Amino acid sequence: MANNTVTLHRVLTATPEKVFKAFSTAEAYAAWLPPYGFTAKVHQLDFKTGGAYKMSFTNFSTGNGHSFGGKFLDIKPNEMIRHTDRFDDANLPGEMTTTIRFAKISCGTDLHIVQEGIPDAIPLEMCYLGWQESLEKLKKLVEPEIPDA
Repeated sequence: MANNTVTLHRVLTATPEKVFKAFSTAEAYAAWLPPYGFTAKVHQLDFKTGGAYKMSFTNFSTGNGHSFGGKFLDIKPNEMIRHTDRFDDANLPGEMTTTIRFAKISCGTDLHIVQEGIPDAIPLEMCYLGWQESLEKLKKLVEPEIPDA
């Protein structure tokens, strides 16, 4: 976790297409990205290279929240997403870059996430902890096989 960077790795028993869809669909993204105890709202999601997004997290207990957004630098369907993140809060300055890689493996998807440029005010262990919670929610969204009704 050096240089204000966190790196995460998960193996999911879902196809890269299904996992990628959880990152590229506003409703799905809002469902799994916020850590436990937070809700999320996607205000804008122009999911294409050069497109932008805007969203907010709200603490369910206190009602306090923060908003952030960024631009999609590179998207390769079912393989890779690279985007920027910038908090609207002046106390959390700077721009982060997040790279998500999806690789097809025998049992599903090998998922790698690297988030760089995390603001100094955010302890890296808390960022890592939040990501772990989010990825647990992602797993619960993409791994179930639910037949069509």
